[in-house]
Amino acid sequence: MKREDPYLLLAMLVRQEQLLQFEFFNSDIALEIGLRLVRAAREARQAITVDITRQGQRLFYHAMSGTPADHAHWIWRKSNLVKRTGHSSLHAHTQVSLGGGTIPAIPTLDARQFAALGGAFPLTIRGSGVVGTITVAGLPGADDHALVVRVLRDYLKVSEGL
Repeated sequence: MKREDPYLLLAMLVRQEQLLQFEFFNSDIALEIGLRLVRAAREARQAITVDITRQGQRLFYHAMSGTPADHAHWIWRKSNLVKRTGHSSLHAHTQVSLGGGTIPAIPTLDARQFAALGGAFPLTIRGSGVVGTITVAGLPGADDHALVVRVLRDYLKVSEGL
């Protein structure tokens, strides 16, 4: 993801969250999206860890060869941030950066439990709201986010406004 005006980036991130929503979501969809994420990383010769969780139930988890065990901790922290804010972890990162702060500077968020880095995206059911997270770890945060968005756009066949 290229660097741009942070206010424009925030608007784009909100638009992504509005457009990349599901009519319904089940284990089969989680498997398909998870495999697409892994396939995309393989094609780019990247190693990532993927987690897809709905309503507290892990539906897909895969750590590619060469990924460190601490990806699980990064996924947990990034996902916690999405659950807390209802926005992607890159949205939270951008918003905090705009204010000149960092997650440790936010009194209500413990940096040991929350990571304001890209890669966790809200799993949203249209009309129901955020029900889980789709999270990638292993690349720079903005690239983790871009990978999730690219796969969701393809899966949901969304091309407008992104």
